[in-house]
Amino acid sequence: MTAPTQWRESSYSGGGEGNDCVEIADLGGHIAIRDSKRLSRAAFSVPIPTFAAFVDALKERRGA
Repeated sequence: MTAPTQWRESSYSGGGEGNDCVEIADLGGHIAIRDSKRLSRAAFSVPIPTFAAFVDALKERRGA
């Protein structure tokens, strides 16, 4: 995996203690994902269509 140069934090993360957050980065044809509290751990990546399907499923579940 190519190392991402720009990570974006979830828009649902906020200030204060105990925030659980993920960050994503565009790798071209893949999306890299990492835990913002454990930056030293490895990130993983998935193809963009897979990530898009995951996000769509979360949106559907939230609306249910």
